[in-house]
Amino acid sequence: MLADQVVGTWQLMSFTAEYTERPGITYPLGQDATGIIMYTADGYMSAQIMRPGRHDYHLLDSDGNDLEQAAAAATGYLAYSGKYTVDESARTLHHDVEVSLLPAWLGTILIREATFDGNQLTLVADDTFPRGMVHSVLVWKRAAPRPQ
Repeated sequence: MLADQVVGTWQLMSFTAEYTERPGITYPLGQDATGIIMYTADGYMSAQIMRPGRHDYHLLDSDGNDLEQAAAAATGYLAYSGKYTVDESARTLHHDVEVSLLPAWLGTILIREATFDGNQLTLVADDTFPRGMVHSVLVWKRAAPRPQ
């Protein structure tokens, strides 16, 4: 069952996208993007993906006075978490977004078509953004267990 197969921690292998307003496959966070997605047995998920080599910043001011540094840190990073459910018949995962770097995703349900090939999980998504539709393919490998 999909619900059993997906539980665990997965490391990003590749992230590609096709945008309706411009043809061709792109790499939204670079060809060497890195990330982790986790699905827990009690129904929560968390996804974090980033572009390697983002600029460092000296100290992010929590009162928002350093917007340039905050924008630089956020550019090249995608993160969201929340509860998830499984539709076994459609082989889809439904991510109920409770926290997100992208405010437009808050309170939405992101649907991911899931397929497995050994220890590899592929998630296919069709998401709507203000500038159009994005078809994304994210390939993950099961993370090796941490030594006890």
